[in-house]
Amino acid sequence: MQKLNDFFSGGGDGDDTTTDNFLEDGSEGLCSLSPTQRMYGFAASLATGLLLMFLSMIVFSIPIKFALLFTFGNVLAIGSTAFLMGPEQQMNMMLDPVRIYATSIYIGCVVIALICALLIHSKILTFLAIICEICALIWYSLSYIPFARRMVSEIMIRLCDTEL
Repeated sequence: MQKLNDFFSGGGDGDDTTTDNFLEDGSEGLCSLSPTQRMYGFAASLATGLLLMFLSMIVFSIPIKFALLFTFGNVLAIGSTAFLMGPEQQMNMMLDPVRIYATSIYIGCVVIALICALLIHSKILTFLAIICEICALIWYSLSYIPFARRMVSEIMIRLCDTEL
């Protein structure tokens, strides 16, 4: 665990006097967890989310079960990072001006997918909403990688260019 903390904090020289590292930032709150507990929570939440998304593929023909399993799995996978950085920091990063549009579109797609499955009961609309949800999740995730969204945009423009 110490090697993981050293890696995230940029240290590695064995200096144990610094407590400013990735897993211990913001741990002084109402719900403080040790770095080990944070890693376990992250792994458990991510694994559960991925399992729910995988299980949703099995019940694809039943739109209500599919949308519920896939969407809750997706939300668990996204929320798993809150164990690492804390819920407040997670919300601040999601509402950052760089990510606010991607976050809004993602949350909107989650809501639309649930509405299509639970209220409308349409397999086609649910499937389209899930595809939009996946695309929004990818675009949101790319916002954490420097220059990734710009690179993907340029690739899509080059691939979709129809000049003959």
